[in-house]
Amino acid sequence: MVLNAAIAIITAYLLGSIPFAYIAGRLLKGIDIRQVGGGNMGAVNTAREIGLVPGLLVLVADIAKGALAILIALWLDVPLMLVFVAGFAAVVGHNWPVFLKFKGGKGAATTIGVLFALTPAEFAISLALIVVIIVITSNVRLAVVIGLAVLPIIIWQINGSGMLIIYSVIMFLFLAARSLPSTREAMAKAGDRKNLIFDHAYHFWQTRKSK
Repeated sequence: MVLNAAIAIITAYLLGSIPFAYIAGRLLKGIDIRQVGGGNMGAVNTAREIGLVPGLLVLVADIAKGALAILIALWLDVPLMLVFVAGFAAVVGHNWPVFLKFKGGKGAATTIGVLFALTPAEFAISLALIVVIIVITSNVRLAVVIGLAVLPIIIWQINGSGMLIIYSVIMFLFLAARSLPSTREAMAKAGDRKNLIFDHAYHFWQTRKSK
């Protein structure tokens, strides 16, 4: 049991540490994705600075590594609490990857992967809400915040698992805390404040609008 738990958690962290956005930036444009655009090592910044297709591929890969961390922990048959720890370790790996001297992204897509693997039916509803909000507002940050904020309510209505509700709240709060510095920066800029609800700078597929 102890060995399986250690394998699950270490594997989850290493999976989370795979910097797909950084790799895409280096391979396709010879840039460090953390040094351009919004500075985040994530799918949205990749789509904006490198291209829509690379951004979508990074999104899928970052979601997959969170989901895979959960599936491996379940396959190793560790207790549910340790499955939760493995999921969190994957997000920590994305945020502080060992392969990039512990300087990574915010972990939104990896968090989505973790929660989707744990609550597929419930998260499907949350994901649909996220997509609708992105289409309407072009604001990915707002969409993810709302989608993850309502997920505990959806779990409560459909599943009723108190542990899953608490875990989804913890994961949301962790992501919110991780995103707080960039949110404060946006609030301090007049141009960004105008985009807090509707992003006027980008289409919903995250390519820059022509002026």
